[in-house]
Amino acid sequence: MTDSAEMFSCAAERVMSSSPAELYTAWTHRFDLWFAAAGSVVMRAQVHEPFFFETEFDGTRHPHYGRFLRLEADRLVELTWVTAGTAGAETRVLVEFELLEDRTLLRLTHSGFTDAALADQHGLAWPLVLDQLEERMISTAQPSPGW
Repeated sequence: MTDSAEMFSCAAERVMSSSPAELYTAWTHRFDLWFAAAGSVVMRAQVHEPFFFETEFDGTRHPHYGRFLRLEADRLVELTWVTAGTAGAETRVLVEFELLEDRTLLRLTHSGFTDAALADQHGLAWPLVLDQLEERMISTAQPSPGW
């Protein structure tokens, strides 16, 4: 690294079956549906509001902290993201939703890593997380007359 202020990032994209509104709700009100351990979410989707949740992997819980930076209904969610996986650094996650006829392009950018290896690890993890989001959204989808 040539500059001590240099930051690293990663990105992931996935075409999702759910509407932008459904995905926005999943990221702002339903982390327990697809990402967080049951009963661990403390979250109120308002700008500057802090949140907390835990994930569970191999029987161990992993705390996640952050706060909402920007919320544009059915369009984007931007939040800070602090975990052991970010080495305690406050990183940023921007999630954008773009309608594609009957599907949605979800574009995720995770920035602010101080270490390239951590950004690379998250770059490998986020596509799996988005796959899990898609699977959970499909399995809990309610039939609706279009969107």
